[in-house]
Amino acid sequence: MTDNIPLGFIGLGVMGAPMASNLTRKSGHRVHVFDLDSEQVNTLTELGAQACGSVAAVAEAADMVFLSLPGIAQVEEVADALLAAPRRPATVIDMSTSDVARTRALAEKLAQGGIELVDAPVARLREAARNGTLLITVGGSDEQFARVQPLLAHMGSDIVHCGGTGCGQVVKILNNMLVFMNVNALAEALTIGRAAGVDGELLFNAISLGSGDSFALRHPGLNNLVPDHFPEKAFPTDYAIKDISLALALAESGGVRAQAATRTRDLLCRTRDAGLAKNYYPAMIQLIDGRVKG
Repeated sequence: MTDNIPLGFIGLGVMGAPMASNLTRKSGHRVHVFDLDSEQVNTLTELGAQACGSVAAVAEAADMVFLSLPGIAQVEEVADALLAAPRRPATVIDMSTSDVARTRALAEKLAQGGIELVDAPVARLREAARNGTLLITVGGSDEQFARVQPLLAHMGSDIVHCGGTGCGQVVKILNNMLVFMNVNALAEALTIGRAAGVDGELLFNAISLGSGDSFALRHPGLNNLVPDHFPEKAFPTDYAIKDISLALALAESGGVRAQAATRTRDLLCRTRDAGLAKNYYPAMIQLIDGRVKG
């Protein structure tokens, strides 16, 4: 049961901050938050969260701790701090996108210290994080899923139990791989269409009416590729490389030659090396159309 238990949330970044906000405002639980960015912590306290000055302080206050961090290295670092704390939470829910093998190894390590790990990475855009309409893919036992699902429902509209530990990460990683590959294809189609004399917005709007329609076409396609808008502080090229590399590691472990995904990762790496590491990753079109060399 999750009735009245104190919660913790560590990692108040682009996705974590609105997720923690929804948990604070909707769950009815006291939420203890920590981030290295004190401004983000202050914003959450204005919504009713309790500020903590360290990971150990969260562990002292909370029985169930949510993480939203850049990757597995940061998750492992926080997990070590939780294990070293005088008081440990009973459950950690990792909502980051993390390496599958290292997630499973971390679950074993935490279990030895009396802490359960549930992986629950999120998909969809920042707007969905703000609106509480994320897709959340969960790895854990049936009992663990039943325990965390009511809390996750404050942050997501679609909560899917994907199997045992690590399976939530598998589904999230492959979702992202497909999105990156789709954006690669869209960037190529847009470049070809423009070279042939067709307006880009018209092209994508027309395709959206047919079998070529996709979420990627209607969002990063029309919102970013067509207007050529690739801001920083969105989902940067570096993050995309991290996620598609996780997918390729899964492919290698399963003996699969993922050639199309490999080509997309190579393009993303060239995009990074061309100076666009911090830009929203659809900036890859700038290499496809030749404006940037890489």
